[in-house]
Amino acid sequence: MKVILVVDDELHTCEALKMGLEKEGYGVLTVETGQKAMEIAQGEKIDLILTDLKMPGMDGLKFLKAVKSIQPKVAVVVITGHGSIDSAVAAMREGAYDYITKPFKMAEIKKVVSKALETRDLLVENENLKAQIQHWYAFKNIIGSSKRLVEILKLVEQIAPSRSTVLLTGESGTGKELIAQAIHCNSFRTGQPFIKVNCAALPDTLLEAELFGYEKGAFTGALKSKPGRFELADSGTLFLDEIGEANPALQLKLLRVLQEGEFERLGGTQTLKVDVRIIAATNCNLREAVAEKRFRNDLYYRLNVMEIELPPLRERPEDIPLLTQHFIEKYSQINNKEVRSTAPEVMKIFQQYDWPGNIRELENVIEHAVVLCLSEIITPQELPDYLPQNNSAFTGLCLELPEGGIPLEEIERKAILKTLEKTAGDKVAAAQILGIGLSTLYRKLKVIQPQ
Repeated sequence: MKVILVVDDELHTCEALKMGLEKEGYGVLTVETGQKAMEIAQGEKIDLILTDLKMPGMDGLKFLKAVKSIQPKVAVVVITGHGSIDSAVAAMREGAYDYITKPFKMAEIKKVVSKALETRDLLVENENLKAQIQHWYAFKNIIGSSKRLVEILKLVEQIAPSRSTVLLTGESGTGKELIAQAIHCNSFRTGQPFIKVNCAALPDTLLEAELFGYEKGAFTGALKSKPGRFELADSGTLFLDEIGEANPALQLKLLRVLQEGEFERLGGTQTLKVDVRIIAATNCNLREAVAEKRFRNDLYYRLNVMEIELPPLRERPEDIPLLTQHFIEKYSQINNKEVRSTAPEVMKIFQQYDWPGNIRELENVIEHAVVLCLSEIITPQELPDYLPQNNSAFTGLCLELPEGGIPLEEIERKAILKTLEKTAGDKVAAAQILGIGLSTLYRKLKVIQPQ
C-alpha cells in the first residue's frame, strides 16, 4: 500500500483529503505542521506528501527542502492559494512534482497523486536499473565460473564499500587490473576517477614526478607545473601496479600518503591533501622482499589490509572454454570475422598447456588465431607455433628399445598407428597431432598398411 502524508493546518482540508484518498486504496497520515511532518518522515517510509505552502512555523517551502534531505525519493505535491503561484513554482524548482490551487476538486487531487506516484515509481525503477547495470559493468569483463573465481568476486563485493587499501597478488596476466576496477566500480567512489600507474614502466625519477606532480623548474625540462596522479585521483581510486618495483625513497613517500593523506609536489613547498583509495598489485612475493629489506615492512602492512590472491589460469581450467569463447567473440567483432568457436583438438591443447602468461597469453593466442582463421572454426593450424600440439595420442606409447636398437621407420610406424588408434581412425586429427600434412600421412600409410 502506498503511504501518503497530508500536511495542512486546516483540519477540514486534512479530513477531506484523507477520506477521498483512502477510498482509492492509499494509506493516509495527516498532520497540521511541518515540524510534526518531519518527525513522521524520520521514522516512516512515505511515498507521497501533499503539503500546504502557507503554514505557521515551518512553511511548505522549508519543509520541502528538509524532507527531501531525508527522503530524497518521496514525491511532493504542494497546495497553494491563487495568490501564491510564484511560491508553488519555487517549490517545483526545489523538487516538488506539481502544485494544486485552492479550492480544488477531489478528482483533480486523485489525478495528480496518481501521476506523481507513477512518475516516482518509474524514477525509482530507473535508479535500480542503473545500479544493476553499474554492477554488471563492474564484472562484465571478468569471465569464468570456477569456484576460485566466484569466491574472489564475493570477496570483492564485501570489501569494495570500505575505505581500506587492497593488495592484489598473483602471476602476471591473471587479471589484477580488472579486479581493481571491479572494486572501484562497486565502491562509493564509482563516479570518481580510477587512475592507474605501472610502477615498473617508468624510471625512478619519472615515476616520482608522475605520482606526486611537480612545480615549474623542479628539474630540467619542467617548464610548467603539473599535477600528479594522486591529485588526479582525488576522491577516487589509485591503482599502483607492480608496487614491488618502487624504490626505497618512493616507498617512504607512499607510506606518508597512506598514513597522512598528504604530500608535496616535486620542487614544491605547499602540502597537498587528498582522499584516495589505494589498490596495489604485485606479481612478486612482497613478504620475501620485506625479509630481504627490499620493501618496507610498515608500507607492506599498510597496503596489505585486505589481500586478494588471484589464481593462475592453470589452476582454473574450467574457465578456459568460457574465456576462449569470450575472446573469440571480441576479436571476431574487432576484425570483422565470422569465427564462432574452436575445434575440439584446440580445446584439448588449451587444457593441457600451462599458460605461463595466464589470461593475457590466452587472449593473445585467440587474437592471433582469429586473424589467421579462414573459416568459422579455429584449428591447430591457426595457433602460434610455440604452443605444443596435443600429444595426448602418445600417452602410454612406450617403446622398449632392444640392445641392438630399433629402426627409425619402426618408431614412426608405431607412432602413426598409435595416433590413429587414439583418434578412432580420424586421419585429419591424426595428421594434426603428428604435425604432418594429410597427404603425407596417406603416403606413409600406404607404406605401413599396403592394400
